[in-house]
Amino acid sequence: MDRQDITQAVAILKRGGLVAFPTETVYGLGADAGNPAALRRLYEIKGRPASHPVIVHLADAAQLSQWAREAPDSAHKLAAAFWPGPLTLILKRAARVGDDITGGQDTIGLRVPAHPVAHALLAAFGGGIAAPSANRFGRVSATTADHVHEEFGDSVDLVLDGGACEVGIESTIIDVSGERPALLRPGRISKREIEQVLGAPLAAPRADSPRAPGTLPVHYAPRTPVALVPAAALRAQVADRLRRGQRVAVLARRVPPEVDGRLAWIAAPETAVDYARGLYANLRRLDHAQCDVILVEQPPSSAEWAAVADRLQRAAV
Repeated sequence: MDRQDITQAVAILKRGGLVAFPTETVYGLGADAGNPAALRRLYEIKGRPASHPVIVHLADAAQLSQWAREAPDSAHKLAAAFWPGPLTLILKRAARVGDDITGGQDTIGLRVPAHPVAHALLAAFGGGIAAPSANRFGRVSATTADHVHEEFGDSVDLVLDGGACEVGIESTIIDVSGERPALLRPGRISKREIEQVLGAPLAAPRADSPRAPGTLPVHYAPRTPVALVPAAALRAQVADRLRRGQRVAVLARRVPPEVDGRLAWIAAPETAVDYARGLYANLRRLDHAQCDVILVEQPPSSAEWAAVADRLQRAAV
């Protein structure tokens, strides 16, 4: 990635085009957050419902006041601790912010990504870039430039290749627009880390909590049906489906018990961080295996696996 690529990307964004770029979490499909026509094209290409908000990415926390009309102490504490990084804050939107970003809500999601390519792009652009994940709505997120090309072909004006994403799953989302900060979506930054910075426990989401990206019941889903299976039952489930003549794909933290030509098996990493980093790439590989089902071994129930468990539960049917 060189300066010329960034210059070209900025020019495309300023004329209302779309640029896919890497963040430390997943690749984003970016549009000028201040250009309604560009945002309409973004929603159309993704197939994203107009009621579903997008996150606006900023070069640094100093731009927060341009997009949020108020920022409580909790927002400043979290921004100081975790920006740039995989944390999105939900705040009351500024008067200049339109419904085409917020899904018609009075709140906006803001983030300062840590990836050097994203930072260079945002610094050169000088404004906010609305960037949901660079994949068709509800499908598996993209964590490499090749994934973006696979999703959109020539529909995107430019794809900036920054290699594979380091985190591999979407940002933690914290709602700081209400009386108490609340966790809306788990991510690499854990609930415990957030609470340590705030010095107080997070609230549970309210019935009237803002709608947030990636929190629909079904999301991050391959085209092949996904089923979560308890570790103790995995081997029996695989054997049963093979007996019924199905082709089976498996994502498990173990090697396959035996070689079978009808079985596509990925042995995933043991740690939550490494598992998350490869999760979407692994789901895409298994989706391409032309199997009848993807069986995924349920992850541990510990707090460190909360974000992975959230993504898998939404991907499963």
